[in-house]
Amino acid sequence: MKNVDARDQVFAILHRIAPEADLNRISPDENLREALDIDSFDFLNIMIALHDKFGVDIPESDYRKVSSLKGILDYLRT
Repeated sequence: MKNVDARDQVFAILHRIAPEADLNRISPDENLREALDIDSFDFLNIMIALHDKFGVDIPESDYRKVSSLKGILDYLRT
């Protein structure tokens, strides 16, 4: 999967969780919970949606690694 495709699919997931957020203004290294103003339940829903879409298991111990857009995309590439 190309990085642009993965980014678009991740953006679609983020948009479902935070539809009011301007995703194009989020810095790749910015903390998503802060940038999207979401709580831990919404973040967990993002993790579940990533699992459903990409088939990747993200253990809670790795949540820090996927706290940004760049972190998610890097994690999906491994």
